[in-house]
Amino acid sequence: MPVYAVRANGGTVEDVDGNVLIDLGSGIAVTTVGSSAPRVIDAVRRQVEEFTHTCFMVTPYEPYVEVAERLNQLTPGAHDKRTVLFNSGAEAVENAVKIARAHTGRQAVVVFDHAYHGRTNLTMAMTAKSMPYKHGFGPFAPEVYRAPLSYPFRDSGLDGPEAARRAIDVIEKQVGADNLAALVIEPIQGEGGFIVPARGFLAGLADWCRREGVVFVADEVQSGFARTGKMFASEHDGVVPDLIVSAKGIAGGLPLSAVTGRTEMMNAVHAGGLGGTYGGNPLACAAALAVIDTILEDDLIDRAVQVEHLIKGRLEKLRARDDRIGDVRGRGAMVAAELVLAGTTEPDPGLAKQIATYAHQQGVIVLTCGTYGNVLRFLPPLVISDAELHEAFDVLDEAFAGVAR
Repeated sequence: MPVYAVRANGGTVEDVDGNVLIDLGSGIAVTTVGSSAPRVIDAVRRQVEEFTHTCFMVTPYEPYVEVAERLNQLTPGAHDKRTVLFNSGAEAVENAVKIARAHTGRQAVVVFDHAYHGRTNLTMAMTAKSMPYKHGFGPFAPEVYRAPLSYPFRDSGLDGPEAARRAIDVIEKQVGADNLAALVIEPIQGEGGFIVPARGFLAGLADWCRREGVVFVADEVQSGFARTGKMFASEHDGVVPDLIVSAKGIAGGLPLSAVTGRTEMMNAVHAGGLGGTYGGNPLACAAALAVIDTILEDDLIDRAVQVEHLIKGRLEKLRARDDRIGDVRGRGAMVAAELVLAGTTEPDPGLAKQIATYAHQQGVIVLTCGTYGNVLRFLPPLVISDAELHEAFDVLDEAFAGVAR
């Protein structure tokens, strides 16, 4: 957007000219508890007065350990777990692959259509969409294979278990379970279009991984930390990942990411094999502990469900009178509208761009996404008010009414 922010609070962002914008993006799912959450501010202020860095690999400190302990408790499954901290989602995804390879002694990695996993060399290979993420940046890391996703809007009635069998058939024929270290999947896709797989798809894949000794990795960078009305999106499908990757909303805007997983897998890596200078920075760890407290003490998981009902209610009313909205989907405060040519399923990226541009001009931050660039995605902070949401969707109503068919 052609604005420069000077402050942000709750569900709004203020620019250098004094304009106040309603935030339906949360810095791409980062400021889940708000851009200046009181507990986060206080925790970071206290920590910065003590020290800003020592490097955990040199002289450990308690906030890192506390974050690891909290993640071990909060992630799905009652099994014994370990956590290691990094800086970004892509870095954590790469380390999850390293852990899976060390544990299995295998090399291949399977990802899915429409996937987004990051912008480093390995995660570019794992990401599906070329422009703008991969174009001109190859060659990419080898031993990465792609399987078909469950995409209910475009799957012609294929249910979850059937879609899982389709994916498994491709994997077994083109890769072979004996060669496969990890299957990496977003429980709800992010950049690929907020695609929610049909029920039974994730569970079918997880069961197959368990039988074949393949590490099931849930990339919850965008869908984690209460965003979807559960602490982690995997919980909606009753799936317990072997490894789970967290980032974005984990630390209220400070750079932090994590891999949490089964102890025997995490311990498979040799001493010194995982790490990094800034991973688990004490300021970010202090912020993460405050974010977790805010989510739990302010009932933000329930708030995400309330936000879902409000947003989907507004979008479904709009969809009923405008058939250019082909699909409304998502969970919690992670909701999308897929836009199509009227009366068809043909993607309409031009319309998505026009709607987003109109919203921006009227002071509403709206993001687009999707393999075809035709999806409007809504990621408001969970502390946004109902009044702000209704005001924002009044603007979207005006946008659709003003853009000719």
